[in-house]
Amino acid sequence: MKPFIAPVFNALLQHAKSAGTGFHVPGHHGGKALNQPEWKDSTNTKVIEYLHKVMEIDMTELSSTDDLHHPEASIKEAQQLAARTFGSDETYFLVGGSTSGNIALLLTICEPNDLVIVQRNVHKSVLNGLRLAGARAVFLSPELESRSGLATIPSVQDVKAALSKYPEAKAVFLSNPNYYGMKVNLAPYAEAIHHYHIPLLVDEAHGAHFGMHSDFPRSALSEGADAVVQSAHKTLPTLTMGALLHVQGGRIARSELSQSLAMIQSSSPSFPIIASIDISRAMIDSLGPAMFEQSLKTAEAFRTWLISQDTDICEMITERGTMPELSKDPLRVVLFDKTGKHTGFELQQILESHGCYIEMADPRYIVLVLGIQTSLHDIQKLQNAIVQLNERSPKMQGNKERGNNPSLVKPDENPISEPVSFARAGFKNKAIQRIPLEESVNHISAELVVPYPPGIAVLYPGEKITSAAIIRIKELSVMGAKFQGASDGQMKTIAIYRE
Repeated sequence: MKPFIAPVFNALLQHAKSAGTGFHVPGHHGGKALNQPEWKDSTNTKVIEYLHKVMEIDMTELSSTDDLHHPEASIKEAQQLAARTFGSDETYFLVGGSTSGNIALLLTICEPNDLVIVQRNVHKSVLNGLRLAGARAVFLSPELESRSGLATIPSVQDVKAALSKYPEAKAVFLSNPNYYGMKVNLAPYAEAIHHYHIPLLVDEAHGAHFGMHSDFPRSALSEGADAVVQSAHKTLPTLTMGALLHVQGGRIARSELSQSLAMIQSSSPSFPIIASIDISRAMIDSLGPAMFEQSLKTAEAFRTWLISQDTDICEMITERGTMPELSKDPLRVVLFDKTGKHTGFELQQILESHGCYIEMADPRYIVLVLGIQTSLHDIQKLQNAIVQLNERSPKMQGNKERGNNPSLVKPDENPISEPVSFARAGFKNKAIQRIPLEESVNHISAELVVPYPPGIAVLYPGEKITSAAIIRIKELSVMGAKFQGASDGQMKTIAIYRE
């Protein structure tokens, strides 16, 4: 095992041990504010137990702690170490999740009215970045994996066709892997995009661990992407909101990117989050692939157990040969009821009643993420829940698998959209009214409609509402999806711009 080196954590620890007197923010002053002599009850004890240690290293920008927006000491060293670990030329720590990285990249690449080629099923943060930049987007429909019906990324042929039709594009923005752990090889995309001397930007939020073990898919950086955003908190031992932005090559203006990050992120970033990013990287450097061995063995053991069971619950398997460049994250288990008796939302409720809380559900599937050090003991509760579910569910004659439920994203007739403007001024003074969803076809949406999870927009402000979008929204609403951004959570009505 290599030495454990975490510069940010060490700097915070040394400062906490210095016994100095702080006359600065934050207001808890290293946790001292919790020690109230008149507040002596069980709640106080729990607050101190859980928060005090974190507060001891929750600092502000001091000479001993460094500055995230102008790193010169421990943060600078930690980011340099991260760049070496993840294989980038430069790595930036993010305290606003992948959302802040996606937005900062678009602000860096785009001037108002610039055009970006974007896959349709991106996270809503990319759409918000386009709005803040006042950019235009050409949307590309994703390919659907044939057996699961799930969306991946657009075909490389569609990317080439879009670049040929819109050579003025400033970048191509893809999201890979998808929420279900399905990852497409990006090397052919990078080659095609670089032919136009523009960058490939990748939202790799769910793949911070990629490339860290031979069983994992390759990382987007290793396949030629110019900028990659990763949510370290999703798959590494990092506090929530901790993320990474990696850059390589000369197609991204680094000084402008730093300015964009300073605009998007807090001027008072969380040092515990920064330290946890640093610790995650240090653990990878120290432990290497062994860090992930237990979780991989647990995942394999669960899959072996599931296959051996006479149960209606199965793992989603992709069709061999239909997408030869497709690989899967072994730590992401995607389950469904092969008889169709239960939707993914219903499976989620059943598992939660047995104390098993999953990552996400959709109308067909549930997604489980095995974290680092997930053990066989941890998975036993899930196995018991599946056994009980199978015992109480009536058997269907023949027990044949039903056809696929509707995919979260359906292909458009034209896989390459016309340019869509995200300039806020175009709709700033337009009147808005709310009408029944069923009557909204061909109107312009005035709100963002995002079923969550997985956070992929069905409609965004300024998009024409189609009959297909209405059908999809109604399907998801009936099946229990939650719609973020929409004023009517049941989606009986929708806001439109009045003509």
